[in-house]
Amino acid sequence: MAGVTQAESIAAVRRSLQQSRFMLGAAAAKQFPADSGLEIAFAGRSNVGKSSAINLLTSQGSLARVSKTPGRTQQINFFAIDDQRRLVDLPGYGFAKVPPSVQAEWKKLMGAYFENRQSLVGVVVVMDARRPLTELDTIMLDWCSQAGVAAHILLNKADKLGRSEQSATLANVQRTLKARGDVATIDVQLFSAHNCSGLEQAWLKIYDWLFGELN
Repeated sequence: MAGVTQAESIAAVRRSLQQSRFMLGAAAAKQFPADSGLEIAFAGRSNVGKSSAINLLTSQGSLARVSKTPGRTQQINFFAIDDQRRLVDLPGYGFAKVPPSVQAEWKKLMGAYFENRQSLVGVVVVMDARRPLTELDTIMLDWCSQAGVAAHILLNKADKLGRSEQSATLANVQRTLKARGDVATIDVQLFSAHNCSGLEQAWLKIYDWLFGELN
């Protein structure tokens, strides 16, 4: 929106995200809500703090449930912000104790979501800043690229790194994205759901995706 300052954008998106409410959990594509308006999906390996990031961004302590058993929840959870906007919590990936049959169903469900969801305008990919761009993270970025959807990487748990390590990690990820040819559609930032660092930058990205598209 023309003439809107960063502070106003942050305040607007923060107020809107605070209104987020659980809509439904889908275990099959036929259970997805109507494919209209705009939605942002959150993806990440199990145990990287994806749920904590969602809860921090929405200023709600338990909107996204933090499972004590990573990989247990194998459904896509939809949260309504308003009549036109949604957040989507994708199942965590990289789980080691889930049977192959469940993993196959996960791939089928995720494939159906990425291939057909026209309202998807961006994917927030949460990674552990200490171990970014794992093989499965790269597969997720490939899905985004193939679907023509922009991605924003949150290097979560950045508070566990020193300042020089943070800078080096960010630079390394940026170099990798450049080598992949993804710099136009995928960007990256440092983030910490523990001490809230990077929160305003993430809010601005969400504002751009959800509110810049409809206004």
